[in-house]
Amino acid sequence: MNSSLPLRRPLRTHSLIPLQNHKSARFKLQSSRFVNSSIQNCSRTVSFSPSSIPTQPRFNGSVEFRTVPSLRVRVSSNDAQFGSLNEDCEPKAPSFREFITSERIKVVSMLALALALCNADRVVMSVAIVPLSLAHGWSRSFSGVVQSSFLWGYLISPIAGGTLVDYYGGKVVMGWGVALWSLATFLTPWAADTSLWALLATRAMLGIAEGVALPCMNNMIARWFPQTERARAVGIAMAGFQFGNAIGLMLSPILMSKGGIFGPFVIFGLSGFLWVLVWLSAISSTPDRSSQISKYELEYISNKGWKSFPMENKPTTNRIIPPFRRLLSKMPTWSLIIANAMHSWGFFVILSWMPIYFNTIYHVDLKQAAWFSAVPWSVMGFMGYFGGMWSDMLIRSGISVTLTRKIMQSIGFFGPGIALAGLTTARNPFLASAWLTIAVGLKSFSHSGFLVNLQEIAPRYSGVLHGISNTAGTLAAIVGTVGAGFFVELVGSFRGFLLLTSLLYFLSALFYNIFSTGERVNFDENGP
Repeated sequence: MNSSLPLRRPLRTHSLIPLQNHKSARFKLQSSRFVNSSIQNCSRTVSFSPSSIPTQPRFNGSVEFRTVPSLRVRVSSNDAQFGSLNEDCEPKAPSFREFITSERIKVVSMLALALALCNADRVVMSVAIVPLSLAHGWSRSFSGVVQSSFLWGYLISPIAGGTLVDYYGGKVVMGWGVALWSLATFLTPWAADTSLWALLATRAMLGIAEGVALPCMNNMIARWFPQTERARAVGIAMAGFQFGNAIGLMLSPILMSKGGIFGPFVIFGLSGFLWVLVWLSAISSTPDRSSQISKYELEYISNKGWKSFPMENKPTTNRIIPPFRRLLSKMPTWSLIIANAMHSWGFFVILSWMPIYFNTIYHVDLKQAAWFSAVPWSVMGFMGYFGGMWSDMLIRSGISVTLTRKIMQSIGFFGPGIALAGLTTARNPFLASAWLTIAVGLKSFSHSGFLVNLQEIAPRYSGVLHGISNTAGTLAAIVGTVGAGFFVELVGSFRGFLLLTSLLYFLSALFYNIFSTGERVNFDENGP
């Protein structure tokens, strides 16, 4: 039997009284009084398995037991808090005002600030390397070795850091990571005055510590944001990451003019220590541990997110060594590794070579070339947030997570591939900067593709998967940055290397669209 019974909040208990019917049992709801509630409508289906149910005939007082077929009662309510029925009821989506004043926005804002410091500390050396080289008599090639020492440190840490994130949680590991890379930044002036080896070790330490930043970001967003908001949250965090480039490049010359060559290292290092104090005192590792979060926000996150990803909200305690063999045996994993590798290839090639490209092809001085190259990074920050909002809207509208991620990734890779091909046809630096802005802006849509996808296919191992893909990305960054120089020497054309990068974008997008998924993948050792 199917029945829909409208309910209001009872002031006293109610019961279902079985009434005799010749062929089946029917139920009557008895309750004294009800009051209205304005909370959103929700429903629950209660099923009764076939069993012997006592039925009371109206014509006498005897009780007769009769086997009744399986019964389903659909109960509707206007009260989301009505008894045990509230577990199927979900709070309505928050308004924009509620979203920007929520506790989870505080979390992602702190993550964005940490990623801004991460990139700012990284690019300071790009500005300081010129006076340091003059002071110490370093050649151009040796200056490149000094700058690459960061990448060699960054190469070895993401996998170990991601494993620690999965085991201990993002709050603890991010706190230690920012503290260590801020210490390395602060000690750089001392290291440079002490010895070359001390300077190289300090820069490698910076890379090792910064290797945990993106896995921690993914871990914290997976805990604090429901799936329908994760792309937007990643967009906010990665906007901080992109603006860190601009902050470091713009503030470093100003700080150097006021405090000498090492002024930026001291200021950014102290800023990192201040961030750690705020992070540890004001941010909780999970929503249920926060003393500041509202009951509404906690219920919203729980209903929208934790049911889908129960393992995200507490660190893994049964093992610290992840199943690497199983992780690498799945094609969705390789789709993410290749996507991250291509993302890093394009990012570092554009970051490292575009000023030289403008200087070589269009004969503008390096200061102007830096401005032509800097505009796209600011656009990338805004476009990344827009892509995140659009991605979340698609999922809320009923588009599958898998299709949404593939749409975002296609825009994020096919778009730059076409734009870089267009860049090779530009006849003046203004058109070239426009094509570059389109390439970098569309590239940010991939943050709502592969970067969010890490949380979805492996909520339990998202940290180590991010670490594996980051290591692949760092290798690709080294190969792409160094390979660009060799390619230009052999072929004699920057444009040829840009066309090669464009082709790699197309191939990576196709591979991702064929093998990726937005569903959870079974990575257990004994799984299928």
